[in-house]
Amino acid sequence: MFFSRFCKLGVHAIRNLEKSATLTVRTSYTPKAHNQYLGSLRNKFFCSTAPKASSEQKNEDKETINVTFCDKDGEETHIKVPIGMSMLEAAHENDIELEGACEGSLACSTCHVIVMDVDHYNKLSEPTDEENDMLDLAFGLSETSRLGCQIIAKPELDGLRLAIPAATRNFAVDGFKPKPH
Repeated sequence: MFFSRFCKLGVHAIRNLEKSATLTVRTSYTPKAHNQYLGSLRNKFFCSTAPKASSEQKNEDKETINVTFCDKDGEETHIKVPIGMSMLEAAHENDIELEGACEGSLACSTCHVIVMDVDHYNKLSEPTDEENDMLDLAFGLSETSRLGCQIIAKPELDGLRLAIPAATRNFAVDGFKPKPH
């Protein structure tokens, strides 16, 4: 209750400052610019609606790459993945059976994938020591194995093809397949 009254007081104070141009001028002060600044502060701190994104941000949000997941039966699933999203998240959003028992915290190897194209594999950042440690526990390890939670979509990975191994090693609960959130 105190907080809501405090917020209302702040809104009223800012509105009054915007309306009044009674500040003394000591330097090159322009009340209009000052009022615009205060108006943007009021919207930023006291409005519950999100500001509208610029057209540049909308275009960035829509940038995607094409990724193909091949399951253990050889069935291919083509999806579009937004730039900045991990392959584990993309698989879960598209109902692809990539386990991810630790939910991307780099504590298991259940999101193990095999990059099918060496050129795309070479475009990935080097795996960290933690990722290599988890990959050592993965089933069906290959030269181009990576963890899906560590492969982040970027424009140069467009056309990426990932194979999902036939099995995983989930040491927490053997045989349990968690449902993605």
